Amino acid sequence: APCCRSRPPRVTGGPAGTGPGGGVIDRPTTLPGTGRDSEFDLSPSKKKQKPKHYKVLLHNDDVNRREYVVQVLLKVVDGMSMDDAIQVMSEAHQYGKAVCIVAPQPDAEDYCEQLRSHGLIASIQPQGGKN
Repeated sequence: APCCRSRPPRVTGGPAGTGPGGGVIDRPTTLPGTGRDSEFDLSPSKKKQKPKHYKVLLHNDDVNRREYVVQVLLKVVDGMSMDDAIQVMSEAHQYGKAVCIVAPQPDAEDYCEQLRSHGLIASIQPQGGKN
């Protein structure tokens, strides 16, 4: 006999085959406060998980003029102010890279691709990652 035998499932509705739904196994109960279907459900909680956020990084380059970089940032990054665009450009110029925006992965990839399509050097990395 196997060493890890569990108790047989509880059957409702009388003997199997009698009446509608006879012999149906009870539905597993959800354990309160855990988000799991039963004590045997070892999957992570089924609560909605937010999409992972990524930093969109602008890297310094020696090709594009600073004014052009600011114009591209204003065009590509939703809601970026002139002051923010200048700050990002200056930080990238001074330190080699700067965070343009933090967004869910699909949006971050889109921003990165748009920056690249305008001739800028950009990349993304998980928000918790090191610069």
